[in-house]
Amino acid sequence: MNIFMTGGTGFLGTALVKALLGQGHAVTVLSRSAVRGPLPAEVRLVTGNPVEEGAWQEAVPAHEAVVNLAGASIFNRWSTEYKEIMRRSRIATTRNLVAAMATSRGKTRLLLNASAVGYYGFHGDEELDEAAPPGDDFLAMLCREWEEGAMEAEGHGVRVVRCRLGIVLGAGGGAFEKMLPAFKAGMGSPLGSGRQWFSWIHRRDLIRIFLFLLANETISGPVNCTAPRPVTNREMSKALGEALHRPVIMPRVPAFALKLALGELGDIVLKGQRALPRKLLGAGFTR
Repeated sequence: MNIFMTGGTGFLGTALVKALLGQGHAVTVLSRSAVRGPLPAEVRLVTGNPVEEGAWQEAVPAHEAVVNLAGASIFNRWSTEYKEIMRRSRIATTRNLVAAMATSRGKTRLLLNASAVGYYGFHGDEELDEAAPPGDDFLAMLCREWEEGAMEAEGHGVRVVRCRLGIVLGAGGGAFEKMLPAFKAGMGSPLGSGRQWFSWIHRRDLIRIFLFLLANETISGPVNCTAPRPVTNREMSKALGEALHRPVIMPRVPAFALKLALGELGDIVLKGQRALPRKLLGAGFTR
């Protein structure tokens, strides 16, 4: 299969590219830079800015599938300006991809579009499957708009899978890159109450999920891409400390300190979601 990707040079994208190549797929990656970086030589590189219309869109219709992983990191202080960067990097990119797919005359059959479990907002201990309603905070509304943009491709005969990702873990990047320094220094501790839920997924398992969704033509719509057993922040902190042979003995980080340091992002860290991958499990996906 010929596959077009955005976000192919990131922490998740580079691993997915290698997995796709390993299965014999041909991969084209859209990049703002002509520098190949970590991408293997067999990857076709198309340069362009995904948030802008441009010549890069002409490459999309030649592909049977599109994987859209583009989006500015949420792990930053959410100023008014940065919120707009987060929004545009997702909404404009998706809109431009869908516009390009509209000219494929039926050749492009699948869009795997990244989203996040932040779609659901905050529900405490409630278990959230794909039927749960969206929240009303900034991240939830952003995810909702992001997904609505992706669904426009259905009007062009494209099977759209909205991949609601949990926190992606793995060596060399992702959330671990933010968490490890404090734990390695013996300063790791739960955040706030520590009782908030942490819906996570290891990068290795997420890659397998993407390959499963690529091959399974019966799956469409929202899919929670999370481990079947979410953990609390306290449990995650303890497990990470044990894995690094570092005790978690520091007092909990107060909620007010997190909100002061992170602003609106602090609510995401302090509340979380208890998302379950019921659709994947029902379709027969296993580790």
